[in-house]
Amino acid sequence: MSLFRSTKEHERNRSPRHFKPVAAACLLGIALLGAGCATVPYEYGVTYIDPRLPPEPPEEPQIVRGRPNRVLDASDWIWPGSWLGKLILWDRRVDNHKIGEETEAVLQRYLEANELHHVKARLNAYHVRDEWRRLRQNRSVGAGWRYTIGVLGWLQYTILPGRFFGGDHYNPYSNTINLYSDIPAIAVHEGGHAKDFADRRWKGTYAAVYIIPLVNLYHEALATSDALGYLKDAESTELQREGYQIMYPAYGTYVGSGIGIFVPPLEAWYAGAVVGGHVLGRTAAARRVED
Repeated sequence: MSLFRSTKEHERNRSPRHFKPVAAACLLGIALLGAGCATVPYEYGVTYIDPRLPPEPPEEPQIVRGRPNRVLDASDWIWPGSWLGKLILWDRRVDNHKIGEETEAVLQRYLEANELHHVKARLNAYHVRDEWRRLRQNRSVGAGWRYTIGVLGWLQYTILPGRFFGGDHYNPYSNTINLYSDIPAIAVHEGGHAKDFADRRWKGTYAAVYIIPLVNLYHEALATSDALGYLKDAESTELQREGYQIMYPAYGTYVGSGIGIFVPPLEAWYAGAVVGGHVLGRTAAARRVED
């Protein structure tokens, strides 16, 4: 889409009817964010440990780091998706490929507190062979799902490595967290996805429905709520404040894109939900910290 529009088109976009989707998206984003991210008394641990999960070798660390690489680690300002993520969440640490000790320590404490011993976490790392091994051995997800959607995910991981392109995520097919941002709240959020999946008996089906538009709002709301609840219960006030400021607009990206698929224009819904998320996140941060 061209960034330069004709004068007539610009005038049309200035009319009140074109601002209605933005305003509606702000309101709907705030409503959904408030409903999906409200914290409750935090519950540690998981209620169900799938016996089909492969045991980890005792000598293998749960969290591994990629070796420093000046070219790859500078890619956050080369790849448009990375600097766009910084702009959307208004934080230069998004996809910065320089994960500090605090982020790693917070993630480690989260995984231990919630008994997520089978989860592998990779910090700015790229391990194609090990990702394939974990995908193949993770029998907690049905083979039908692992060798279809799971393999497609592995191919994407191989061909478009996050070590360059970024994109923090949890892969339920290999039970792996991949982090490229130095933001503790994002690390705990991805851990929240792992915790959510650990409690599911039909993990493959639960993972597959994530790709259905708007359905992923449920998955994201659970992970976001868990992350905020953990930060409030176990971490510092500063990390709690940061969690609200990051998690709410991040959730807004899912709200806006999900609605925009069905009700154009997508850009207006997306922008409105993100702006609403920033407003709500900063308001919630100020209110929660004062309490």
